[in-house]
Amino acid sequence: MADRVSVTFTLGGRISAADYEALASVIVAEGLSTEWDGPAFELSHRTEGEPLELFANGVAWGKVETLENFCADHGLAYHFWAGGFFAEWGAERIIYRGEGAPDSFIADESDRVLIDRGEVERRGSIEAVLAYFDAADFTVPPLVIEDEGDAAGKEVGHG
Repeated sequence: MADRVSVTFTLGGRISAADYEALASVIVAEGLSTEWDGPAFELSHRTEGEPLELFANGVAWGKVETLENFCADHGLAYHFWAGGFFAEWGAERIIYRGEGAPDSFIADESDRVLIDRGEVERRGSIEAVLAYFDAADFTVPPLVIEDEGDAAGKEVGHG
């Protein structure tokens, strides 16, 4: 039996209408909702002009790798938090800015970023430590659904 924890996942960026439908399928498969213990995700659950905020309790090992991979493949930024499980693993925040590699941060059960002595020593200065916290405070952009036939990126009214 899998160890299960709560997760939050906020994503944003630009995506085609067809890819948004594929994203919705991934979200449903991951068991995420726009509310804690809410209904299954539907296309209309997005709020126009906002990032998409998703929640779930009881996620096996706190992993939503299919969603993380989808976001990486489509250049969607995200802020992902997974709770810790007793002595097995600690809570974690992962930030992906839509390109490059995701950054992982030690967090607590309230998604507050923490730092340990080893990280402080690696950073070497208070300015570098503060930069660590700044990197963890990434603001996810709104999720914008583009009409595939419109090169200007006009939004499709799904919200």
